[in-house]
Amino acid sequence: MRQGGDSLSAIGFAVAACALFALMDTATKYVVQTVPVLMVLCVRYLMQALFSSAWLLPQHGRTVWRMHQPRLLVLRGLLLVTSTILAIASLRLMPVGDFVAIIMVVPVLVTVLSATVFGEKVSVGQWLCVVLGFAGALLIIQPGGTSFTWATLLPLGCMTASVGYQLLSGHLGKTEHPAAVHFSSMWVGAIVSAALLPWGWTSVQSPWLWTLMLLMGLVGAISHFLLALAYQRAPATVVVPYIYSQVGFAVLFGWLAFGDLPALITVGGIALVILSGIGNIWLLRRRARPMA
Repeated sequence: MRQGGDSLSAIGFAVAACALFALMDTATKYVVQTVPVLMVLCVRYLMQALFSSAWLLPQHGRTVWRMHQPRLLVLRGLLLVTSTILAIASLRLMPVGDFVAIIMVVPVLVTVLSATVFGEKVSVGQWLCVVLGFAGALLIIQPGGTSFTWATLLPLGCMTASVGYQLLSGHLGKTEHPAAVHFSSMWVGAIVSAALLPWGWTSVQSPWLWTLMLLMGLVGAISHFLLALAYQRAPATVVVPYIYSQVGFAVLFGWLAFGDLPALITVGGIALVILSGIGNIWLLRRRARPMA
């Protein structure tokens, strides 16, 4: 009975986190129409680092400084910064729902690339899920369409950096404490974004824009915290399918804020991406199920 309750609470935390992630992406798209990308990046990371520190340090103390592979932790942080920069730049150019749908290919890619990086077994069905996911991403980007520009490849760059970040996360999870991994990533991002700020600083007079940027950092920290709670209460195979609710929230918020409604071909691409992700999770569950 407790296991069922834990699963329900995990699903609730995951869906809430996805709603907040989509809300943060929508706010980001609004802000970067007038504020430089690097400035948004810096404010967001500094806020997330401060909020994360306020949460982690009282609970874990010196544990956040105990790092067995500091170089890989820094590399993970740099990949996260890179993916965030490309994500913010992508949101400036494309609808929120389209961007989020493309990024949803990442979990499927990570599963399959684990076969070549860590020697894990991957089935033919999982390779098929990768093909479906990429097909969906291409339908969303439409490289042969009249609206295609090279800038629309930004989300693919974001996806590539995210895959490297996730692969390193899986590797470091075997040797590093989760608090140290999260703490280092946030502060690598804060330091790097602060160093880049001179190339992206501008005078922002609007209190509303400053409020939104500060709230984005707070919402980002809360989102990651809720997702961590979800994974604490249930296995990834239970939580991950509900991560795809972020696509629905992103389309909804994008429509409410900007009037962006996806075209029919884009809806088909989004459906393929979601199908590839859910299919991959189903295959993982089936493989993990004990033989009778």
